[in-house]
Amino acid sequence: MAPNPFIFVAPASRGLSLALTRHFLRTTDLPVYATHRSDSDSSMKDHIMKPLSDVDPARLHLLHLDLTSESSISSAADALSTSIHAESTSFCTGGILHPEKQPLDLDLEKITASFQINVISHLLLIKHFSRFLPSAQKPQLQTLAKWVHVSARVGSISDNARGGWYSYRSSKAALNQVVKTFDLQLQMNRSQAICVGVHPGTVKTDLSKDFWSSSSKKDSFFEPEDAAEKMVNVVRTLGIDQRGKVWDWAGKQVPW
Repeated sequence: MAPNPFIFVAPASRGLSLALTRHFLRTTDLPVYATHRSDSDSSMKDHIMKPLSDVDPARLHLLHLDLTSESSISSAADALSTSIHAESTSFCTGGILHPEKQPLDLDLEKITASFQINVISHLLLIKHFSRFLPSAQKPQLQTLAKWVHVSARVGSISDNARGGWYSYRSSKAALNQVVKTFDLQLQMNRSQAICVGVHPGTVKTDLSKDFWSSSSKKDSFFEPEDAAEKMVNVVRTLGIDQRGKVWDWAGKQVPW
């Protein structure tokens, strides 16, 4: 039986992830599976669909998922497995930033939260949702599947010239290693899929709001909708030769 290709965004309820979800609903005809942790599926669906009056709401499928709970992630994946699917494009978007400027700013609770959301949740999404990627044993998609992690340029070790942001930098560096390692697994399994990281630039979301007024590069900030479009366009062009690497919003490789 042929697979049913779909798009997966986790999480998908606000900021850049919400913009990505709406972008895929607006520009493709594929079903979109979006995760959220709110109390009401119907309210979240209304929230996502609000500006999309010309899109069939039946294409949007919501999965309740808490990035801090493996049982929640596992249950969401099990809910998706009730029918045959094959992931076409998957965006793992979870991210949190605590701006430590010096060692005295480091706080154990915030450090733990940074690694939980920026790294561990991404690993657990791989564990439970990568089963839907096409493999040598599964029916094949007509195009190369893309498994994407939203990373950041500050995760680059060689490009670190300013320091600071200890837990954010180090967790994103760890995420970049996850990208490389999982892509090697896909290669070993001969999956018709690649794993990449993407750096969206500085996006005007809650994550970056503390820097809107103080930054000297305000003109370089992207609205979520613009950042989503740029990222999707870059990911669309990536092929086998670009696998296992991190790419920025302009299609340039981010150094390790």
